Amino acid sequence: MKDTFKHKGLRQKLVNVLKDKGITDINVLNAIGKIPRHLFMDSGFLDHAYQDKAFPIGADQTISQPYTVAFQSELLQVKREDKILEIGTGSGYQTAVLCELGAKVYSIERQQELFKKTSKFLPKLGYRARKFVFGDGYKGMVDEAPFDSVIVTAGAPFVPKPLLGQLKIGGRLVIPVGDNVQIMTLFIRKGSKEFEKHEFGEFRFVPLLENKN
Repeated sequence: MKDTFKHKGLRQKLVNVLKDKGITDINVLNAIGKIPRHLFMDSGFLDHAYQDKAFPIGADQTISQPYTVAFQSELLQVKREDKILEIGTGSGYQTAVLCELGAKVYSIERQQELFKKTSKFLPKLGYRARKFVFGDGYKGMVDEAPFDSVIVTAGAPFVPKPLLGQLKIGGRLVIPVGDNVQIMTLFIRKGSKEFEKHEFGEFRFVPLLENKN
């Protein structure tokens, strides 16, 4: 599969849609303008790759809506060389955005089928996470902590304490919290037990599943 001028043009249109929806972080917009999202989807969905919509990718999972990816990425305020833990590798599209932003990405996926596929696929596009793990995202990655940021790309019914505990002081956790509909939530770690909380409205995600290994 190729990345053509047509795809690049469609990506630029998508970037303009995201700007119109309020995304302002130029680095995030540039990353979305650069990454060939159509390669992350089954070929049957090529016509839909640059619409601002979520789509199925197998294993009852979806590739997130570009606006959601951009919104979460913007909340992280990624700086080059930031060490970021991603809960829910999925298609790898969010992982690619974080890599494009210059982060060192550590990613956990609990669907074996997706884990195998994505851990092979991303390096082919030149996106290399520091570590890919098949495991339970609720537990985080304690042996690699602390992290500058943690991003959760599935709906969590509650905020897992280990993820808060694995943040550096000043670190940011971006997590959609709720059952059927999630509230996008940002926690900023202010001290060993002190966190500042901000909420950013409703989103819909597939559920973050626990203990399925």
